Amino acid sequence: RKKLKISGRELLSVPIQVFGLDQLQVLEMSPERESCLRYRMEQLPQEIGRLRNLTCLYVDSNNLKKIPAEIGTLSRLERLTLSNNSLSSLPAEMGALQRLRSLHLANNSLTELPAPLCQLRSLTFLDVSDNRIVTIPSSIRHLEKLETLLLLFNSLESLPEDVCLLRNLHTLWLGNNHLRSLPAAFGELVNLDWGYNYCSCNFEGNPLETPPPEVCSRGPEGIRDYFSSLCRI
Repeated sequence: RKKLKISGRELLSVPIQVFGLDQLQVLEMSPERESCLRYRMEQLPQEIGRLRNLTCLYVDSNNLKKIPAEIGTLSRLERLTLSNNSLSSLPAEMGALQRLRSLHLANNSLTELPAPLCQLRSLTFLDVSDNRIVTIPSSIRHLEKLETLLLLFNSLESLPEDVCLLRNLHTLWLGNNHLRSLPAAFGELVNLDWGYNYCSCNFEGNPLETPPPEVCSRGPEGIRDYFSSLCRI
């Protein structure tokens, strides 16, 4: 694959020559593995839309405050990493990335799960940990292929019942939120193999009451039995 990695002690912008590389498939502008570097790029240029053959775009650990609408033209994009930036919103055009399978948005300033993300029907991995997300839209049910959903360290007070329709979920991390209850159909998420893999579901740091933590630790069957018993009362 045709790959370019851009690095510099204080990267502030993308060199304009990059946007002439129309056959480029992988573009990396992240200091993740080089802790001595500190990037301060605040905005991806609109010209990013010229790189129509990109399949992977890595821009973790910059200072991005805005993503241009032109990102929606990258129709071949499969992996996008935007973690450790300063993003409070995403453009509606991101919903057009129908080949996107992996999206990393941890440690930003999102207060809600942006609606365009729920249009990404090929998505299998979504990390929005360490934000300020208060609510999850019911349209999350459209992410039918989602296998991993990481929501740790947000401000969630509830989950929509629609989360329970994500039957391909294998990993769901909900730790350190404000959840007092789970949806009644939560036990239908049978692919969360809690009994075999402790890390596949995480509730720690929530003031859960319905069901209580000891029930959650029994996995989906225990949760189903708990809600069934409530219905019989």
